[in-house]
Amino acid sequence: MASTDTYTMQRDAIGSVEVFGLVAAVEVADVMLKTANIIVKSFCNADAGIISVICEGDLAACKAAVDAGKAEATRMGGLLGSTLIGRPFTDTATLISDHAGSIFMVAKAPAAKSAMAPVAKPAKGRKK
Repeated sequence: MASTDTYTMQRDAIGSVEVFGLVAAVEVADVMLKTANIIVKSFCNADAGIISVICEGDLAACKAAVDAGKAEATRMGGLLGSTLIGRPFTDTATLISDHAGSIFMVAKAPAAKSAMAPVAKPAKGRKK
């Protein structure tokens, strides 16, 4: 019997369902998690209101989860697209995990400015 432990679970596929709206994305993620033994890797915000739910797990589980997610998104009227990548190339998996971050991740503080950088002067306002 396969283990449900996230550390020992086989991860040889990546699946994605793209929907319109956060409510639809949460609903899709819930259905995907209830359908198969997968991990929802992230929620990615592509543009205003367009959110991708990305999962990983074994190929059969990801296929079942993506199919269930597509059905739920279609029912809600928000399905935009989906994909399933079996045995993704290492660079593909790295691209998704490093560059397609979750919308729930805390934003990093901007880097401190160099002491040598010129300071911009405030613009003078026009008198009326």
